[in-house]
Amino acid sequence: MREEIKGLAGFLVAGLGAVAALLAWAPLARVNVEGGFEGLHRDLSVLYIDLPLVAAGGALVPLTFWLLTLRRFHRPWLAALAAVAAAALGIWALTSWWAPYRAPEFAH
Repeated sequence: MREEIKGLAGFLVAGLGAVAALLAWAPLARVNVEGGFEGLHRDLSVLYIDLPLVAAGGALVPLTFWLLTLRRFHRPWLAALAAVAAAALGIWALTSWWAPYRAPEFAH
């Protein structure tokens, strides 16, 4: 595989990882954007703090595994497999660990 194609495949892995992470994260963040009951608990900080971090993590984790595996084993198919596995584990960790803040619906 030529070097240009390997580099392009790395960027493709990073882009797909970022999109997949954002698509997995968005339903969890919807509560903060909409605000819950009558919009009382709206927290838009998820859009300017969490969204860039999730996108960066979704891009960098698979790209890192792609580059390390490609450098070590020189097999593009193995690097792609490692990148997909790393993206899947990263997205699973994100959705199981990150939970948006949910204030009580009814205050006294």
